[in-house]
Amino acid sequence: MKKFAMAAVAAAAMTVGVANAYTVGGFSNGVVIPNVIHNGTADTTAIGVIANGAAGVYWTFFDQNSQHITDGCFPVTDKMFKGLVWADPAFSGTNTAGVRGYMVLTTGVSCSNPAPTTSTIAANAFHVTAASSDVAYVPVIDGPLTLDYAGTGTTVTTMNENTLTGVAGAAQVSTSTTFNMRYFIDGATGGTDTRIVVWSVGDQKRTHTVDMYDNAQNRKSVNFTLANTELDWFDPETIVGRPAAFLDGFIEWNATPASFGRTTGPVSVFTYSVISAPAFGAVQTILGAHR
Repeated sequence: MKKFAMAAVAAAAMTVGVANAYTVGGFSNGVVIPNVIHNGTADTTAIGVIANGAAGVYWTFFDQNSQHITDGCFPVTDKMFKGLVWADPAFSGTNTAGVRGYMVLTTGVSCSNPAPTTSTIAANAFHVTAASSDVAYVPVIDGPLTLDYAGTGTTVTTMNENTLTGVAGAAQVSTSTTFNMRYFIDGATGGTDTRIVVWSVGDQKRTHTVDMYDNAQNRKSVNFTLANTELDWFDPETIVGRPAAFLDGFIEWNATPASFGRTTGPVSVFTYSVISAPAFGAVQTILGAHR
């Protein structure tokens, strides 16, 4: 009973804050998968796409600094489900192992005609780690996507870091927006760990001053550094100045367009935490809250 009670407490700690205002699970002209990576077939992101109407689904994989790495298109028919494994070289190509990035999927009339279509898609994703028998949910951000092909001189097959200008299912930072990002750690190597994902359409590469709270409402002002332009995957356990007793809580980040290199908004932003607790054999994805 004591072990059961401890497990229940841990589960509650890991799942606090699941309610959120992001939009996932809808149909639109496209989606963003904010965190995609593989290290072979035993450690890979897997993706499922559901089609509402026939279309060509164009996809582009960007690295963490929004550099276009590779792209492709696959046809779908109405009511079709398409399963994809990123480690499959027929999908990802060669030399992509270990490259973390994000994926943009959008619809065209067909794979030979990229003109916009009324057909829509929805998608889901998860990350499989066979060695630890873990399957972690990867949130997929709903569109509609705002794509500036004319202004950037790109097409659906040559998207660059400026083509995607907005994602409706993300938080829209126009003035001051507060993000709360969960952490659950133990300060030990290989123990209970958290990785926080921050994705945006701006340039977030800078050091941000934030408030870190523990589960007793104690606060400490610290910095976290986002090392990449549009996608970061960072370890809150390594934050300099984190009190040793801060093991369970959240990071509060008051962001403005300037946090993403912009003078005005909106800037589409999405955050979530992946918490791993080997003692309980559990990996939990918790969406970040925002207001």
